[in-house]
Amino acid sequence: MKKYVAEGVGTFWLVLGGCGSAVLAAAFPELGIGFLGVALAFGLTVLTMAYAIGHISGCHLNPAVSVGLWAGGRFPANQLLPYIIAQVLGAIVAGGALYVIASGQAGFDVAGGFASNGFGAHSPGGYSLVACLVCEIVMTMMFVVVILGATDSRAPAGLAPIAIGLCLTLIHLISIPVTNTSVNPARSTGVALFAGGWAISQLWLFWVAPIVGALIGAVIYKYIGSSEK
Repeated sequence: MKKYVAEGVGTFWLVLGGCGSAVLAAAFPELGIGFLGVALAFGLTVLTMAYAIGHISGCHLNPAVSVGLWAGGRFPANQLLPYIIAQVLGAIVAGGALYVIASGQAGFDVAGGFASNGFGAHSPGGYSLVACLVCEIVMTMMFVVVILGATDSRAPAGLAPIAIGLCLTLIHLISIPVTNTSVNPARSTGVALFAGGWAISQLWLFWVAPIVGALIGAVIYKYIGSSEK
Protein backbone atom coordinates (compact mmCIF):
# COMPACT_ATOMS: atom_id res chain seq x y z
CA MET A 1 0.00 0.00 0.00
CA LYS A 2 2.86 2.41 0.72
CA LYS A 3 4.01 2.03 -2.88
CA TYR A 4 0.62 3.04 -4.18
CA VAL A 5 0.36 6.01 -1.85
CA ALA A 6 3.85 7.09 -2.90
CA GLU A 7 2.83 6.92 -6.56
CA GLY A 8 -0.26 8.98 -5.83
CA VAL A 9 1.73 11.63 -3.96
CA GLY A 10 4.43 11.70 -6.62
CA THR A 11 1.93 12.10 -9.46
CA PHE A 12 0.14 14.79 -7.46
CA TRP A 13 3.42 16.72 -7.32
CA LEU A 14 4.11 16.23 -11.03
CA VAL A 15 0.70 17.58 -12.07
CA LEU A 16 0.64 20.38 -9.51
CA GLY A 17 4.20 21.44 -10.31
CA GLY A 18 4.12 21.02 -14.06
CA CYS A 19 0.56 22.02 -14.91
CA GLY A 20 0.58 24.57 -12.10
CA SER A 21 3.54 26.33 -13.67
CA ALA A 22 1.69 26.41 -17.00
CA VAL A 23 -1.58 27.72 -15.56
CA LEU A 24 -0.24 30.13 -12.95
CA ALA A 25 3.16 31.28 -14.13
CA ALA A 26 3.74 30.67 -17.85
CA ALA A 27 2.20 33.93 -19.02
CA PHE A 28 2.29 35.93 -15.82
CA PRO A 29 2.28 39.63 -16.74
CA GLU A 30 5.72 40.74 -17.94
CA LEU A 31 7.61 38.10 -15.92
CA GLY A 32 6.06 34.86 -17.18
CA ILE A 33 8.29 31.79 -17.21
CA GLY A 34 7.21 30.74 -20.73
CA PHE A 35 7.73 27.37 -22.42
CA LEU A 36 11.24 27.00 -21.02
CA GLY A 37 10.06 27.48 -17.45
CA VAL A 38 7.17 25.03 -17.84
CA ALA A 39 9.46 22.43 -19.39
CA LEU A 40 11.91 22.83 -16.53
CA ALA A 41 9.11 22.61 -13.97
CA PHE A 42 7.98 19.22 -15.30
CA GLY A 43 11.55 17.96 -15.27
CA LEU A 44 12.11 19.18 -11.72
CA THR A 45 9.00 17.44 -10.41
CA VAL A 46 10.29 14.09 -11.67
CA LEU A 47 13.83 14.77 -10.48
CA THR A 48 12.74 15.71 -6.96
CA MET A 49 10.26 12.86 -6.62
CA ALA A 50 12.73 10.32 -7.98
CA TYR A 51 15.03 11.06 -5.06
CA ALA A 52 12.11 11.30 -2.61
CA ILE A 53 10.15 8.14 -3.47
CA GLY A 54 12.25 6.24 -6.01
CA HIS A 55 13.37 3.84 -3.29
CA ILE A 56 9.76 3.28 -2.23
CA SER A 57 7.76 2.84 -5.43
CA GLY A 58 10.26 3.29 -8.26
CA CYS A 59 8.72 6.72 -8.99
CA HIS A 60 6.81 5.91 -12.18
CA LEU A 61 4.25 8.77 -11.84
CA ASN A 62 2.89 7.81 -15.24
CA PRO A 63 0.72 4.91 -16.49
CA ALA A 64 2.72 4.77 -19.75
CA VAL A 65 5.97 4.43 -17.81
CA SER A 66 4.50 1.64 -15.69
CA VAL A 67 3.38 -0.15 -18.87
CA GLY A 68 6.80 0.38 -20.43
CA LEU A 69 8.61 -0.99 -17.38
CA TRP A 70 6.28 -3.99 -17.36
CA ALA A 71 6.92 -4.62 -21.07
CA GLY A 72 10.63 -4.21 -20.44
CA GLY A 73 10.58 -6.91 -17.78
CA ARG A 74 11.20 -4.50 -14.90
CA PHE A 75 7.78 -4.43 -13.27
CA PRO A 76 5.32 -7.16 -12.20
CA ALA A 77 1.99 -7.36 -14.04
CA ASN A 78 -0.01 -7.78 -10.82
CA GLN A 79 0.97 -4.27 -9.66
CA LEU A 80 0.24 -2.55 -12.96
CA LEU A 81 -3.44 -1.72 -12.41
CA PRO A 82 -3.03 -0.52 -8.78
CA TYR A 83 -0.15 1.74 -9.86
CA ILE A 84 -2.21 3.24 -12.68
CA ILE A 85 -5.19 3.83 -10.39
CA ALA A 86 -2.95 5.52 -7.80
CA GLN A 87 -1.35 7.71 -10.46
CA VAL A 88 -4.67 8.83 -11.94
CA LEU A 89 -6.13 9.57 -8.51
CA GLY A 90 -3.07 11.62 -7.56
CA ALA A 91 -3.35 13.55 -10.81
CA ILE A 92 -7.06 14.28 -10.28
CA VAL A 93 -6.46 15.52 -6.73
CA ALA A 94 -3.71 17.78 -8.07
CA GLY A 95 -6.04 19.06 -10.80
CA GLY A 96 -8.60 19.88 -8.11
CA ALA A 97 -6.05 21.68 -5.95
CA LEU A 98 -4.82 23.66 -8.95
CA TYR A 99 -8.39 24.57 -9.89
CA VAL A 100 -9.06 25.93 -6.40
CA ILE A 101 -5.86 27.98 -6.50
CA ALA A 102 -6.34 29.29 -10.04
CA SER A 103 -10.01 30.16 -9.52
CA GLY A 104 -8.97 32.45 -6.68
CA GLN A 105 -7.96 35.03 -9.30
CA ALA A 106 -10.66 37.30 -10.64
CA GLY A 107 -11.58 36.48 -14.23
CA PHE A 108 -10.18 32.94 -14.22
CA ASP A 109 -11.80 30.70 -16.82
CA VAL A 110 -11.00 27.09 -17.74
CA ALA A 111 -11.90 27.97 -21.34
CA GLY A 112 -8.21 28.70 -21.81
CA GLY A 113 -7.54 24.97 -21.56
CA PHE A 114 -6.30 24.63 -17.98
CA ALA A 115 -3.00 23.13 -19.28
CA SER A 116 -4.93 20.39 -21.09
CA ASN A 117 -3.50 18.48 -24.02
CA GLY A 118 -5.11 18.77 -27.42
CA PHE A 119 -4.82 18.37 -31.16
CA GLY A 120 -6.12 20.26 -34.18
CA ALA A 121 -7.76 23.50 -33.07
CA HIS A 122 -6.72 22.76 -29.49
CA SER A 123 -3.04 22.17 -30.25
CA PRO A 124 -1.05 25.25 -29.14
CA GLY A 125 0.48 25.42 -32.62
CA GLY A 126 -2.54 24.11 -34.51
CA TYR A 127 -0.96 20.73 -35.32
CA SER A 128 -3.07 17.98 -36.88
CA LEU A 129 -4.30 14.84 -35.14
CA VAL A 130 -1.72 12.72 -37.01
CA ALA A 131 1.14 15.06 -36.11
CA CYS A 132 0.10 15.04 -32.45
CA LEU A 133 -0.31 11.26 -32.43
CA VAL A 134 3.16 10.71 -33.88
CA CYS A 135 4.70 13.29 -31.57
CA GLU A 136 3.27 11.69 -28.43
CA ILE A 137 4.27 8.19 -29.54
CA VAL A 138 7.84 9.18 -30.37
CA MET A 139 8.35 11.32 -27.25
CA THR A 140 7.05 8.61 -24.93
CA MET A 141 9.10 5.98 -26.76
CA MET A 142 12.31 7.91 -26.14
CA PHE A 143 11.30 8.67 -22.55
CA VAL A 144 10.95 4.96 -21.82
CA VAL A 145 14.24 4.17 -23.57
CA VAL A 146 15.99 6.73 -21.35
CA ILE A 147 14.27 5.45 -18.21
CA LEU A 148 15.17 1.81 -18.91
CA GLY A 149 18.73 2.77 -19.83
CA ALA A 150 19.32 5.12 -16.91
CA THR A 151 17.99 2.56 -14.41
CA ASP A 152 19.91 -0.36 -15.91
CA SER A 153 22.19 -2.04 -13.37
CA ARG A 154 25.13 -1.23 -15.68
CA ALA A 155 24.39 2.51 -15.68
CA PRO A 156 26.13 4.92 -13.27
CA ALA A 157 24.49 4.51 -9.87
CA GLY A 158 22.51 7.39 -8.42
CA LEU A 159 22.35 9.48 -11.58
CA ALA A 160 19.15 8.09 -13.10
CA PRO A 161 16.87 10.80 -11.66
CA ILE A 162 18.96 13.51 -13.32
CA ALA A 163 18.87 11.83 -16.73
CA ILE A 164 15.15 11.15 -16.48
CA GLY A 165 14.29 14.65 -15.26
CA LEU A 166 16.34 16.28 -18.01
CA CYS A 167 14.80 13.97 -20.60
CA LEU A 168 11.31 15.07 -19.58
CA THR A 169 12.44 18.69 -19.75
CA LEU A 170 13.75 18.15 -23.29
CA ILE A 171 10.54 16.41 -24.32
CA HIS A 172 8.55 19.44 -23.20
CA LEU A 173 10.87 21.84 -25.01
CA ILE A 174 10.17 19.93 -28.22
CA SER A 175 6.48 19.18 -27.91
CA ILE A 176 4.70 21.89 -25.91
CA PRO A 177 3.84 23.71 -29.17
CA VAL A 178 2.46 20.48 -30.64
CA THR A 179 0.25 18.93 -27.94
CA ASN A 180 1.06 20.93 -24.81
CA THR A 181 3.01 17.74 -24.01
CA SER A 182 1.42 14.78 -22.36
CA VAL A 183 3.55 11.59 -22.58
CA ASN A 184 1.56 10.80 -19.42
CA PRO A 185 -2.12 9.73 -19.43
CA ALA A 186 -2.54 10.56 -15.74
CA ARG A 187 -1.25 14.11 -16.21
CA SER A 188 -3.67 14.59 -19.11
CA THR A 189 -6.63 13.18 -17.19
CA GLY A 190 -5.98 15.20 -14.04
CA VAL A 191 -6.57 18.55 -15.74
CA ALA A 192 -8.94 17.48 -18.55
CA LEU A 193 -11.64 16.52 -16.05
CA PHE A 194 -11.71 20.11 -14.79
CA ALA A 195 -11.38 21.72 -18.22
CA GLY A 196 -14.24 19.57 -19.55
CA GLY A 197 -15.64 19.76 -23.08
CA TRP A 198 -13.03 19.35 -25.80
CA ALA A 199 -10.31 18.35 -23.32
CA ILE A 200 -12.27 15.25 -22.34
CA SER A 201 -13.32 14.43 -25.90
CA GLN A 202 -9.66 14.49 -27.03
CA LEU A 203 -8.32 12.68 -23.98
CA TRP A 204 -8.32 9.29 -25.76
CA LEU A 205 -5.27 10.27 -27.82
CA PHE A 206 -3.28 11.03 -24.69
CA TRP A 207 -3.92 7.56 -23.36
CA VAL A 208 -3.42 5.63 -26.60
CA ALA A 209 -0.31 7.39 -27.95
CA PRO A 210 1.80 7.34 -24.75
CA ILE A 211 1.03 3.67 -24.09
CA VAL A 212 1.86 2.69 -27.68
CA GLY A 213 5.07 4.73 -27.46
CA ALA A 214 5.98 3.11 -24.14
CA LEU A 215 5.56 -0.39 -25.58
CA ILE A 216 7.74 0.48 -28.58
CA GLY A 217 10.37 2.00 -26.30
CA ALA A 218 10.43 -1.13 -24.17
CA VAL A 219 10.94 -3.33 -27.23
CA ILE A 220 13.77 -1.12 -28.47
CA TYR A 221 15.60 -1.13 -25.14
CA LYS A 222 15.17 -4.86 -24.64
CA TYR A 223 17.02 -5.28 -27.91
CA ILE A 224 19.78 -2.68 -27.58
CA GLY A 225 20.21 -3.29 -23.85
CA SER A 226 20.46 -7.05 -24.15
CA SER A 227 23.80 -8.60 -23.23
CA GLU A 228 23.53 -10.82 -26.28
CA LYS A 229 25.54 -9.73 -29.32
